[in-house]
Amino acid sequence: MFWVLILIVIVIIAVIAILIGVGLRDTREDDPLSTRLAEFAARGEEASLEEIELSQPLSERIILPFARSLGKFALRFTPQNAIQGTDHKLELAGNPRGLDPTIFWALRLGGIVLGIFMLFLAAIAPAGSFIKGRGLLLGIPAGILGFFLPELWLSGKISRRQKEIRNSMPDALDLLTICVEAGLGFDAAMAKVYEKWDNELAIGFGRVIREIQLGKLRRDALRDMADRMGVPEMTSFVAAVIQSEQLGVSMAKVLHIQADQMRIKRRQRAEEEAHKAPIKMLIPMALLIFPSICIVLLTPAILMLMRSALSGILGF
Repeated sequence: MFWVLILIVIVIIAVIAILIGVGLRDTREDDPLSTRLAEFAARGEEASLEEIELSQPLSERIILPFARSLGKFALRFTPQNAIQGTDHKLELAGNPRGLDPTIFWALRLGGIVLGIFMLFLAAIAPAGSFIKGRGLLLGIPAGILGFFLPELWLSGKISRRQKEIRNSMPDALDLLTICVEAGLGFDAAMAKVYEKWDNELAIGFGRVIREIQLGKLRRDALRDMADRMGVPEMTSFVAAVIQSEQLGVSMAKVLHIQADQMRIKRRQRAEEEAHKAPIKMLIPMALLIFPSICIVLLTPAILMLMRSALSGILGF
């Protein structure tokens, strides 16, 4: 019975690993089904839908549907506010690798299930085994870590994306200013930024252009872009652009002022990080550098004292 439970725990760990692999898969590649259809069309062969489905990879036919089913089960017990918050956080993170709330909550549920099974396994483990009596020591940290680790990873992705957007905004606004002063419209200037650069800000501008082409108002598309980024600087920039459009103010002048402000804010952030550096250096210096220096400097002196006449007096 004990070995059966161990096998169940191994299966749960394997399922969690599969969910992590599905959640971190690279969705920037082509759709496997579309690729297969293109191959059959290029060869001029006629294929049924069943043959096309069977020609897809195992991950697309079995693993991904299983992960989504598990995620839907987890969403049944998740409050709606938490689901909406997760969806918004995924938007702020730029939808990393196509991760959706279903797979995200499946990962968190898998961590809780693993912790519960480790508690149960420790309770029925035979006497003398390593896990006997260590259920709380192993199960609770495993459950907590499995539940909160995806959230911590997502928060890190959001912070890195927002930092990248803040650092690239002054240069992007400079390019927008140059394009507008050269006679291009604001939409065409955003298209130039999307064409020349490959970062999160350029991708956001590209999405705005596509939404405008599909019939969405520019101010609504810009507001949605600011909400998806969650950067205060971008929110103020979008508000200034919309206000200049409504009041008829020169767009080039507004962009020039915004670019100067963004550059000043970037310099201030750099100065702030520079002021924090000495404080952050205290921890490695106190724990690593100072003890090493003390060992290097004091060891010869201690050896000399041990060999001298003072060794008996000092008790060496």
